[in-house]
Amino acid sequence: MTGTHPLQGDTRGIVGPVRLSRNASLNRYPAHGALNGLVGRFWAVRWSLPDGVEHTQAVLTHPSVNVTVGSAEDEPERIEAGVHGVTRELSNRVLRRSGWTVGARMAPGGIGAFLAVPAQDVTDRVVGVETLGLDGPELVAAATSTGDEARRVEILAAALTSSLERADPDRVAAARDVTGVARLAETDRSLRRVEQLADAAGIGVRSLQRLFRTHAGVSPTWVLRRYRLLDAAERVRAGESVSWAEVARELGFADQAHLVRDFRSALGETPAAYARARQRESSEGTGHG
Repeated sequence: MTGTHPLQGDTRGIVGPVRLSRNASLNRYPAHGALNGLVGRFWAVRWSLPDGVEHTQAVLTHPSVNVTVGSAEDEPERIEAGVHGVTRELSNRVLRRSGWTVGARMAPGGIGAFLAVPAQDVTDRVVGVETLGLDGPELVAAATSTGDEARRVEILAAALTSSLERADPDRVAAARDVTGVARLAETDRSLRRVEQLADAAGIGVRSLQRLFRTHAGVSPTWVLRRYRLLDAAERVRAGESVSWAEVARELGFADQAHLVRDFRSALGETPAAYARARQRESSEGTGHG
């Protein structure tokens, strides 16, 4: 990944990206070589806040596992490495003082290529990078040996590449198959039920469910639903004037009530309340908070 440069990416899942940009820098980097298709992208965040000031960042996560190295939440000066399984609830990260983190956001199913255990074993959990056959202290030492963000991304990519080289080729191939099906779930809005997704993938429903548990850590139905919610939240955040009944239909919900219910369950507020909060945020002046 020599010569790595940031790329533009969507902000789906970041609750309040405008406020985040006032308190931290976020860059995204592409995956190359053998990691392409298994790692969706790399990302890096850096912040420096005045003493006593904190920023709480909420994220409605993609159906992806993240492998990270960077500042511990409670002690930003302490650097740690970890594997963050798919988080099914809204997650919150508190930024304080000065710190940084670089991460690899796996394509849904991609983590299955690196793990020797089912991906569902790490869902809603944070485990050590030793789960991927990596040396945590060694990775931390390498990442802290440089202050260059892109170089840190390269170091993480090199570690994941070495892990992949030792992986079972059959498991890697199966993981790539799952990432392809998950990509269909993300991009094809005509696929609204697991049966339709299984037909599109040319595989039985039970086999598809088993593959997703092993490689993605969550069910294909959950992946479909999460992508719908991410799309709905992005439309709200963008300030579009929309018919929620139409949005519900386009995103595959049974009706508007189901969309509102799932939205509130995932984000803690209705689409209308979420939209008002994002509008207030956009109109706020600059500054920390």
